[in-house]
Amino acid sequence: MNSTYNSVLTIAGSDSGGCAGIQADIKSISANGAFAASVITATTAQNTQGVFDIHPIPVSHIRKQLIAVLEDIDFGAIKIGMLHSAEVIETVKKTLKEYSVKNIVLDPVMIATSGDRLLNKTAVASLKSFLSDARLITPNIPEAEILIDKKIDSEKLGEAAQEIGKTFKTSVLLKGGHLEDSEQMTDTLFLYDTQQVIFIHNPRIKTKNTHGTGCTLSSAIAAQLSLELTLEEAVINACSYLNEAIKQGKDKTLGKGSGPVQHFPK
Repeated sequence: MNSTYNSVLTIAGSDSGGCAGIQADIKSISANGAFAASVITATTAQNTQGVFDIHPIPVSHIRKQLIAVLEDIDFGAIKIGMLHSAEVIETVKKTLKEYSVKNIVLDPVMIATSGDRLLNKTAVASLKSFLSDARLITPNIPEAEILIDKKIDSEKLGEAAQEIGKTFKTSVLLKGGHLEDSEQMTDTLFLYDTQQVIFIHNPRIKTKNTHGTGCTLSSAIAAQLSLELTLEEAVINACSYLNEAIKQGKDKTLGKGSGPVQHFPK
């Protein structure tokens, strides 16, 4: 009996420390029951303490990577992470339009953990023009504030998620990890098709081991979508998976800085 892998393509940068980026994506996709393929947009000299160098992959090679896998493999979902320039964003956008891809989960990475802006204004404008191609975008609070150019009140997360979704014509998972005034973690899901707002609650876990949580979550959602779940089911399952991965990795040590989550919780 022939059966086909539920496959997910991740398009992102490589983290040499293994906590985030492509490495976290592959672990998360695998842990959530799908097969992971990858297109690498940049390599980094990185560990648990920081990013020390970034080497962009030539845009022509990024396109060749994309064509190679898209010509051969039928993907149930596409996860997009760090796209470091307007040229890379436009190349990925153009190439994906040439193929009948579905279920794009786009993590609009624009700000480093240090708070530094990673994209210039031209690249941000290109990224904004790409968002409507996605089925779901997964900004954190600082990234969401860039998208709508205003501060987001912690009491009005539902309104903020709605505004982002309606502006960019896509569903939104507004991640609440930057709001530390509660014992509970609240992520806000706006479903564009139904205009419904859903609040997803999980216990807040105190730990420094949160390196790569955004990559891990968006990849888990893509994996769940490749299994043909609804968007609401996929997001809820992925949030639950990430919470358990944080919980089981909270006391583990890797390196001298901020460690990863336990991607394969028992």
